[in-house]
Amino acid sequence: MTITHCPTCGSKKLKKVRRDFSNEFQGQKYTVPDLDFYECVNCGERIYDPQAMRRIEASSPAFKKPHLASR
Repeated sequence: MTITHCPTCGSKKLKKVRRDFSNEFQGQKYTVPDLDFYECVNCGERIYDPQAMRRIEASSPAFKKPHLASR
């Protein structure tokens, strides 16, 4: 998948970067190391392709299955 235009500003100045992605969900911090994504040189918008999104979802506490309490 190749992204050619920024969805925010319409610029064609996108670059593919590899960087650690860090975020937080409900107070739980998580990091995805060496994530490939596109970044707009013009406005800074980040665009994640489906593969990058799968890696983010696999690391995010938002997508973890809840543990059932034993009774």
